[in-house]
Amino acid sequence: MPITVTAPQGILTHAGEREILPRLSAALIEASGATGNPFFTAIVGGTVHILPPQHIYAGGANRPVVMVELKLPNIGLGPLEARSAFIAAAASIVAELCVPGHRPENTWINIVNAPDGGWGIGDRQFTGEALIAAATAAGQ
Repeated sequence: MPITVTAPQGILTHAGEREILPRLSAALIEASGATGNPFFTAIVGGTVHILPPQHIYAGGANRPVVMVELKLPNIGLGPLEARSAFIAAAASIVAELCVPGHRPENTWINIVNAPDGGWGIGDRQFTGEALIAAATAAGQ
């Protein structure tokens, strides 16, 4: 379940650039109720993209926006409360890992869902049912 962080250079602290993905991954796993599940933990990953500040825009103007995009199968974070928990955790993590003065409205979090069967690893397509079965088997 890929997490993509895009930030302008100089907005995340040096430690923040290293810590943001592991902390967002842990927040996703917790919000999903899958803490300790080895299958679920292994399929959470992502990338951090640090761009020159002049390449980040919002509202048609150059602005220091940190964007967190989470891509999930359509079963991921199903309940509204789970999505809310991840968004709150992600916003808090970004705030902690940015330089002083980063404003909350310059943190954007987006959850994108793939349709059933539109998610896979390697050449293996996973339906929602197959993912649940694999995570359940790993948790036993």
